[in-house]
Formats: sequence, C-alpha cells, structure tokens
Amino acid sequence: MINVVLCGGNGTRLWPLSRTLYPKQFIKILSDQSLFQMTILRNKPFCSKTVVVSNEEQYFLALDHLREIKVEADRFILEPIGRNTAPAIALACLSVHKDELVMVTPSDHIVKNETEYARCINKAEMLANNNHLVTFGITPYYPETGYGYIESDGVEVISFKEKPDKMTAEKYIDRGNFYWNSGMFMFKAGVFLNELEQHAPEIYKRSLIAFEESQLHYDTVRVQKEHMESIPSNSIDYAVMENSQSVKMVPSDIGWSDLGSFESLYEELPKDENFNTISDNYLGIDSAHNLIFSEDRTIATVDVDDLIVVDTPDALLIAKQGSSQKVKEIVGELTNKNSQLRHNHVTSYRPWGHQTVLDSAPQYKIKRVVVKPGQELSVQKHYHRNEHWIVVSGTALVRINDKESLIRTNESALIPMGKEHSVMNPGKIDLILIEVQVGEYVEEDDVVRNDN
Repeated sequence: MINVVLCGGNGTRLWPLSRTLYPKQFIKILSDQSLFQMTILRNKPFCSKTVVVSNEEQYFLALDHLREIKVEADRFILEPIGRNTAPAIALACLSVHKDELVMVTPSDHIVKNETEYARCINKAEMLANNNHLVTFGITPYYPETGYGYIESDGVEVISFKEKPDKMTAEKYIDRGNFYWNSGMFMFKAGVFLNELEQHAPEIYKRSLIAFEESQLHYDTVRVQKEHMESIPSNSIDYAVMENSQSVKMVPSDIGWSDLGSFESLYEELPKDENFNTISDNYLGIDSAHNLIFSEDRTIATVDVDDLIVVDTPDALLIAKQGSSQKVKEIVGELTNKNSQLRHNHVTSYRPWGHQTVLDSAPQYKIKRVVVKPGQELSVQKHYHRNEHWIVVSGTALVRINDKESLIRTNESALIPMGKEHSVMNPGKIDLILIEVQVGEYVEEDDVVRNDN
C-alpha cells in the first residue's frame, strides 16, 4: 500500500502561526515533531511507499522534515499552483501502478487512538481490494460546523452533507448516523482514475496531460505551470465521492482532529488548573479557559476568560473562543492589502537555509542569514541597494562578478549595487552572517537572478 500525503495546504485558519510559506503541517506546536512528520510516521507501519504531493515552494521544507525523522519519500509530486484535492490525488495515482492500493491522508491531522486507527485501516483495505472507494467517517463528539458530514448506514454511504449551521449540526448528532468527513481515503489507483474519468472527465484529461508533460528528475515530478492551470479546481468529494456508486465508509473513532481552528488546537494542548494552556511565557491572574501562545514575549492576563491570544514577532491575534473561524476573514483582508504577513514569518525558509529579519525601515534592512553546509544562494544583483555581509560563524565563499574570496568569522564583504554576487558555505558547519541592506528600496522584489 502507498501513502499519498497531501501537503499543499496553507492552514489560513491558524494565522498568524500558519503562513503560506510555513503552513501548519510544518509547525511543531504539539510536540517536537511537526504534524507532517507525525503523519509520515503514523502511516509507515501500514504502507511500503510514500508519495508526497506538495506545492513546489514547500518542497524543501518537506525534505528537511523528512531528514529529521530519517525517512525518504519514494516520490514527490510538485505543484506550481494548487488546484484542490481531486487533481492532486489524480497526479499521485497516475504516478503509480493502477492496481496499487493508495491511502490518501492530509499532512496536518492528528490521530490519538492508533490501535483503533489500525483496525479501521484493515477494514478499509478489505473494502478497497474489492474495488470500492473508501472514506473514513469520524465519530462526532459535538455539533461542529466547520466540517462536512457523511450520512451512512454502517459502511453504506447515504449522502454527503455540506458544512452545516449550528442547528443542523445538532440534528445530525441527535440522529446518530452522521460522521465528520475526515478527508482520508483508500482505493486502488486505477479504480479512482476510472471513477474520475467518468464523473469529472475534464479533470481527468487535463491531469493526464499535466502528468505526461511534467518533468521527472530522479523521483521528483515537477508539473508545468501552464498545464496545472488548465486543470479545473475541485475537491475529491465534489468531483468523485458524491457522484460515485462505489463509495463505502469506515466509521472511525480514532481520536482524530484536523486542527482546523484555534478551538480545536486548544483542546489538544495541556492546560493548568484554570484551563489556560500551559506556557513558560504566560502569567494569568484570575483568568480561565484561555489559549495563550507566545514565541518570545511574556503575556500576562488579568480577569479575562475564553480568549485566544497568539503572539508572533510580527503579528498579534486576539479573539474570543468560539470565533476563530473568522480568522480566515483576516487573511482575506491581508490578501486584499497585498500584505506579506499572509505569506511570511519574520524567519523564512529556503532550500539553502533560512533568514530572519532583525530590523527594517524604508532605507535599510538587517537580516540574520544561515546557510547550510554545501549550499549556495543564487547568483543575483540589485539595482536599488548595497549589501554588507558580516560573517558571525563559519566560512563564506563570496563571489562578486568574477572575483572569489573566502570570508571568515568577524570579516566582511561589501556588495556594491548592480554587481552580480552569490555566497556559498564550503564548510562543515552552518554559515551565519549578518546582512545589512542600505538603499532607496530594500524590498525582496529588487532581485535580478542569473539562472545561467
């Protein structure tokens, strides 16, 4: 069996923790492992291979997280843009033999009852081997309005329901045969593709073209943007599951959560005697039932209850418990303003390492740049700024036009405006340098890269 891990989501409802370039599946908020790592390790006992479908901007993040847990993916499928789950799963199924069993799992969910999880997988495997499309329905504990529902009679699916209002969700819970739609599936690759071709032929046709025209480098499939854009965007539920006559559901009481809101995150975090989340950075006086998250600063509350307070270096969220679904509206406002707060943290990650903005103003910016051993920044130049690099630790091989020089700890290099330059770490330890940018314009789009 092959585990297809869908890894392209942005987790907008957990902003400002989750950003486009560092989404929630890579955040280590529940333990010393990210949700992505937990997903990979959870499914490894059942699956002989792993296929990761990811946005190409998150590829290097996924690689780093796999290296940390000493696991290699058998294949990466990199999407230049997201087109929802139906095309993502289609591309994965096209990359394997049609008779292979595929277990599709999002990368940002948690499962606490692994014994029951194993039982559900075994039951799903029997159904999938009989050419059924299998979905996992989660036993609901309360009338959640943020999930879709599946109405069933045992393993027989009666209907799929949209995210309900509160009154409708309460009726579902009272009836007892409604389950949360988990977004996890199992089927033979060929069976899914046949159903997709029947019920969503345009998605099938365009996905097939995109796959056949993609670039294969070792075990990495890079889909071309123009072909990805031609695929209609749709979910597997709308495109296939709601239309197919071959769907079965495995009722699953597995301690599942998609951590799709701060309320669901609050339920999973340890709490003190006043039901405030536990943090070394939190002091509460006569305060209860608060979710408090802070990376650095101390947060103190007095006489407040039922709050969500999420503090990051560049953004602060304060909300009432029960209202965090509206966070996606904040993200919408940031999108309308073209704000980088939607996409980036103060620290951003790149294939070569990471960088942190320490200070900035209209005519200067100061960064801490970490380059991993053997890695190199792309050759580039800037038309509106000079750069000054100061090595804090390690050794830098600096190239300015055609000249190369080694810069060591406590030494520096000046990069004049308009000069092509790059830096490489030739050593065995991280290269750490402070980059000071000075000029009339110091935004990230003042970069001209030389791809030759």
